[in-house]
Amino acid sequence: MRSVTFAHSPHAVTVGKILCLGRNYVAHAAEMGAEVPPLPVVFLKPSSALPAEPGKVRFPAFAHELHHEVELVVLIGSKAKNVSRNDAMAHVAGYAVGLDMTLRDLQAEAKKKGLPWTVAKAFDDSAPLSPFVGPEKIGDPHELVVSLRVNGAVRQRSSTGLMIFRIPEIIAYLSTVFTLDPGDLIFTGTPEGVGPVARGDVLEAELEGLSSLRVEII
Repeated sequence: MRSVTFAHSPHAVTVGKILCLGRNYVAHAAEMGAEVPPLPVVFLKPSSALPAEPGKVRFPAFAHELHHEVELVVLIGSKAKNVSRNDAMAHVAGYAVGLDMTLRDLQAEAKKKGLPWTVAKAFDDSAPLSPFVGPEKIGDPHELVVSLRVNGAVRQRSSTGLMIFRIPEIIAYLSTVFTLDPGDLIFTGTPEGVGPVARGDVLEAELEGLSSLRVEII
């Protein structure tokens, strides 16, 4: 089983479900040529999407186009089912910055054929994460800056305040569909600026001033 850690703490949390949102920033929906959704667009990754080797993301041999998507990630700390927006934040145990690595060529082909694109999103190493920080260190999670540099150059930088669906709404909605359990992760969607990476590239993601992640594509 894969686990995640907290900054400056040896405590590890076993990961359950990884729930991910697509098209949760208007500018990203536009750059993908997609409409802004009326409800959260949700897909799943298995816990094996967390890299087995910290700091390394393997470029799958069965694909040709690997893209980065930087995101704020929420860790669920207590069971939640059919919770209200008002009660949703009580179930948050921490926040991190993560990368939703995407095989864009496989995703585009699946979309064209009207097929599921699970393989393009859920492959091994597709969900690297920084250490988590507790909610008490965050303040308002909708006033955070997430950013990504590739080989030192800024590719993505945006505010979580631009999310279409905010965290209480995301948790409340997801809890009507899934029972959220301690250790579940929610990737809250990526802002604009997604793009390709190659073997040998170094990616540095940051939840500004709070937590950071460095991975190499191998």
